[in-house]
Amino acid sequence: MNAFTSESSPTFKRQSYKLLQSAVCLAALSTLFACSQPDASASAASSLQNDKGTAVTANVAESNVAESNAQTAPLISTTASNPDLLKNVSATVYKDANCGCCKDWISHAEDNGLSATAQDVTDLAVFKERYGVPAEMRSCHTAVTTDGYVFEGHVPSKYVAQFLENPPVQALGLAVPGMPVGSPGMEYQNKFAPYQIMQLNKDGTTEVYADIVSTEQQL
Repeated sequence: MNAFTSESSPTFKRQSYKLLQSAVCLAALSTLFACSQPDASASAASSLQNDKGTAVTANVAESNVAESNAQTAPLISTTASNPDLLKNVSATVYKDANCGCCKDWISHAEDNGLSATAQDVTDLAVFKERYGVPAEMRSCHTAVTTDGYVFEGHVPSKYVAQFLENPPVQALGLAVPGMPVGSPGMEYQNKFAPYQIMQLNKDGTTEVYADIVSTEQQL
């Protein structure tokens, strides 16, 4: 009886650990699959299409690391919308037809007043290059306002409105590179990974526009 007990306890622990590993893997996969874009050549999970593979690969790797870190960074789930925030703003959002998180970001923007027209395209890189989005700044969708300003990826509506209220002379828009967990459209199980909103400049340079360290900052 003692021999059976001493063997069963470690076995149970190993089995429990394996089950926990499986659960974490499934959680990560489900989040990435929600944003899958079949036309991307570098990575289905990243859905980033362009001809500068090195920069995109690095960007995707950073996204995956942020998602992994977010597993230990729980947040207080908070939702808010302000229909007047972007009520006079219209934009076309270029995305892949199968990108779930792109649709979720559009819903977030529309809840905050944006008049959005979704356009499904087969080659996102063409539009990112057309509107001057550097390879290392790219995400899964590109929104372009009727005034020509570019908002790449999961930029919170709050910062879209802030930017449009007083656009810097040298700027063409904002970007959230990759797909940070907890950003608008990338909500998952109350997780959050800090990220930066980058300002895209007309001369091809970028600079930090805002450091987002909590979900409350996005509201």
